[in-house]
Amino acid sequence: MPETNPVERLMAATADDMAQVNTLILDRARSHVDMAPELARYLIDSGGKRLRPMLTVAAAILFGRGEGHAINFAAAVEFMHNATLLHDDVVDESDMRRGKPAARMVWGNKASILVGDFLLGQAFMMMVETGDIEALGVLSAASAVMAEGEVFQLAKTGDLETSAADYAEVIRAKTAVLFEAACKVGAMSGGADAAGCEALALYGLELGNAFQLVDDALDYGGQAGALGKNIGDDLREGKMTLPVILALEAATESERAIIASALGNAEASDLEVHQVVAIFNRYDTLKRTLDKAEHHAKAAIAALSPLPDSDMKTILAEVVEHSVRRAS
Repeated sequence: MPETNPVERLMAATADDMAQVNTLILDRARSHVDMAPELARYLIDSGGKRLRPMLTVAAAILFGRGEGHAINFAAAVEFMHNATLLHDDVVDESDMRRGKPAARMVWGNKASILVGDFLLGQAFMMMVETGDIEALGVLSAASAVMAEGEVFQLAKTGDLETSAADYAEVIRAKTAVLFEAACKVGAMSGGADAAGCEALALYGLELGNAFQLVDDALDYGGQAGALGKNIGDDLREGKMTLPVILALEAATESERAIIASALGNAEASDLEVHQVVAIFNRYDTLKRTLDKAEHHAKAAIAALSPLPDSDMKTILAEVVEHSVRRAS
């Protein structure tokens, strides 16, 4: 029998609570306007692992002496995440999401934006129902920062002068902050003290940074379909991810011209993408991106070190290692 991977162990350890989360998600995706639940279910049922809400539940289990609000927070986190996916696919003009046509390709851009707004509204209703104003503050702040991150990324689209520091701010805001908030509200609902909440928040932030760095490397180094999208989508969309930024810093003028020609060109051919990837390989930018992910992964695991040893702590540390190994 093959050994289970850490995400599968996390799924098993959180299965009872996640069953309640999934029931709540399906219940709150309902609406008297038929298109809203239809589109929401299309995305919700499309095969995501629900890592963020699992982390919320896991953080609560880790401390295990709270008010039992983790189910609402976990469902809210998943709705926030899915709302951003609906909005992002419109902004990025993406055709695929999790290996099947993006919702906007089925229902159109307008419906995707509006149903994303519906999911955000439901997320905040679920938070309010807990009566936990502090946790509501954490998730509300994350929602605002995520929107800022998306706007900042949009402003930097195709900008050849984008710095590594700009990129770090984009991924912190658009990805890592939701991981951070998901873990923090889970710890809060589990009755953690201030130090415990901050430990889980830092764990989530660093895991989120590592996760996005790996995704951005996989866009150029993975196999087509592995992430449900085509190799080089980020390049065609003009996204200034770390592999691009590092290559532009090191490249010759002619190499910069090759990158600039393909960047943001929705019609860039596979050959043009492969030429850009060859430049990345020349300057080791994919490896350097993954090295950066490894650095964040180590920081995530270190954040857990002050906490008492437990099975859940071990699983959470192994999930970090597994998330970085996806690209190897």
